[in-house]
Amino acid sequence: MDLAQWLPPEAAKILLVLSLSFLIGLDREEHKAAGDQYSFGGVRTFPLIGLIGYALALLAEGQLLPVTLGFAVVGAFLLVSYRYKLSTSTRAGVTSEMSGLATYLIGALVYKEHYWIATTLSVAGILLLELKTALENLTKRIAPEEILTFTKFLFLTVVILPVLPNRDLGPFQINPFKTWLVVVAVSAISYGSYVIGLLTKGQGGILVAAILGGAYSSTVTTIVMARRAVRENRPHLFAGGTLIASGMMYVRLTVLLGIFNRNLMMLLWPSFAVLAVLAIAAGWLWSRLPDSKTGPLRPEYQAKNPLEFRAAFLFGVLFLGMVIITHYALVYLGKTGLYSLASVMGVVDVDPFILGMTQSTGGTTPIAEGAVAILIAAASNNLVKGIYAYVISDRKTGVQSLALLAVLALLGLAPLLWLAR
Repeated sequence: MDLAQWLPPEAAKILLVLSLSFLIGLDREEHKAAGDQYSFGGVRTFPLIGLIGYALALLAEGQLLPVTLGFAVVGAFLLVSYRYKLSTSTRAGVTSEMSGLATYLIGALVYKEHYWIATTLSVAGILLLELKTALENLTKRIAPEEILTFTKFLFLTVVILPVLPNRDLGPFQINPFKTWLVVVAVSAISYGSYVIGLLTKGQGGILVAAILGGAYSSTVTTIVMARRAVRENRPHLFAGGTLIASGMMYVRLTVLLGIFNRNLMMLLWPSFAVLAVLAIAAGWLWSRLPDSKTGPLRPEYQAKNPLEFRAAFLFGVLFLGMVIITHYALVYLGKTGLYSLASVMGVVDVDPFILGMTQSTGGTTPIAEGAVAILIAAASNNLVKGIYAYVISDRKTGVQSLALLAVLALLGLAPLLWLAR
């Protein structure tokens, strides 16, 4: 016989309210037992508050005003508790009282059959209560400027992006949503590398810095390592690290192509995967070759905050500029103009040009031509980075870096043998 047939239809809801509010009350009861000061509520009080919220929502048939008035009455009782707590202790917290208000809302949510939300709020609340010590210690380890950095990231992603129109505008068919999505994607990859770099600060040495820096910007990493190499007599180590950073560039480009143009990604990922593996493996092996100076080095490389608003807007402007310039290059100069533009773009950061190609390829640009242009731009950038290293670093490191990156540039052009057909 099915037991559910004999139970009232609201029984399951009441049991859920009791279960969720009891768990919150159990946590508060343990907190009360562990301290010697007054603390509000426990395993009986919190279930009662949850039942009050459920019963009032039931009587009001889900109308908002009675539930809100009940919330205010429960809040008034909790305020009395908090005032008493303040009179007995100079270090009184309001966590238990806030938990009581959340428990009331959980009861009302269960009546409205928002089971997932009610359960999630309960679990999240218990985690926050139980992780008090860990969260308080975390605030001591995180610098205030890093909180501001994360807030900037949220502003770029969840505030600006959703309000932009997702349609093509103007003669160049610019989509504001997709344009800003490009900025968000590049910022997310850069910010992820930046955060990992902070978490691994002082660990892993030059090679870890090369990997993280390459995911952020291989050009910037090359320049930073070239300057560091002047002060160190470790040409194999720094030349190998520079090559690893350029190998990570192909990993980053593969991810970005996968986000914005899957057809281009499917065409280029085998070549990019081979180039990334070869560059990273060869760079690691090269860095293992003996230098006259030995011993571990603590990395001095520290990526600058990649989420400055000016940098984000500048990247967006550069991206739009690349879309427009690419359009005119194709219209007036054809493939030759596009490939010439790709080779010139290697002098600076290639991300705006390559991401601009993801938007035009398949439309105004044939996919094969777009893939060729991306390969040329990446190879050109590798060669230019080698020149930067040669000019900035000491002679041995510069010669080795230029030779390694020139070879990588030539290998990066090898796929043209079948793509250009």
